[in-house]
This record gives sequence, structure tokens and C-alpha cells, in this order.
Amino acid sequence: MSEEEIQGFDWQPDVFYMQSALRCAHKAAAADEVPIGAVIVRNGEVIGRAWNQVEMLKDATAHAEMLAITQAEAAVGDWRLNECDLYVTKEPCPMCAGAIVLARLRRVVYGCSDAKGGAAGGWINLLQSDALNHRCEVTSGVLGEESAALLRQFFGKKRAPISES
Repeated sequence: MSEEEIQGFDWQPDVFYMQSALRCAHKAAAADEVPIGAVIVRNGEVIGRAWNQVEMLKDATAHAEMLAITQAEAAVGDWRLNECDLYVTKEPCPMCAGAIVLARLRRVVYGCSDAKGGAAGGWINLLQSDALNHRCEVTSGVLGEESAALLRQFFGKKRAPISES
């Protein structure tokens, strides 16, 4: 990390790693993807980093969390990520929550909630369900306003009427 990148970071771990996830979300927005970013951390080291790439890859499963999980598994050399923490800018959907449980991530920290489709307590809580074989610790609201603002801005532009020239 360069000196310029270090300046302006809050070194509180959850905020620091969520800032990294937000940078990923900005990359998604720049690529005209839904601006969600994710990082996976193990022992203080980022081992997975991704942003939504559904449109670019033409793949409904190319959510930030799914891509970051795949990277982290490759870095660890195992599908079990039980010593890893996921930081994601928006509450995971049911598909991503299922993958998070299957990969046995220790902790999930997310920015903004998704009352209609979130699977970490918004609509359902798959990450802490007693019916499943693994439960994650969940922390919500870390840089939640920044994460929500990025999504509002993105969808506001998408819904804005096209002006005639």
C-alpha cells in the first residue's frame, strides 16, 4: 500500500477493510455493474478481493462475494475459510449467504442492509440459522451510509430519464 493510500484510512480493522470493499464497489460502478465490493481477510491479510461482474461475465453468480470466496479458497488452498472474515458493502443475498455458510467463513461484516433480499437478517438470516451446519458472526452497518449512498447514486442514474439532445 502506498503512502497516499495509507493517509486517509481509519485503521480500526472493520472500517479499514470496509474501505477496501468500498474501493471495489467503486470499480464495479465504473464498469456499470451494481456497485458492491467484497474483501476476505485472513490473519490481517486480504486474500480475496472482488466486485460485482454479472454483466461483464454474463454470469448471474458473479457477485462480489462469490468471486472473493473463489479467490480466497485458491489463496488458502482449501474450500474451508473458517479462519477468514468477509467484508462486503451490502448485505449478502441468499445465494451468497449459502456460499458463505458452505465455505464456513468465520465472520461477515457488511455495510448497508437489504430489507427485501438480504440473507443476513434483512429478509432472512441464513448466516445464523440453526438449521444449517455452520453459523457466522455478523456485524452490520460498518460504513453503511457510504455503501447505501453509492447504490442510491448508481440506481438513480439508471432510473433517470434520458434527456433529448
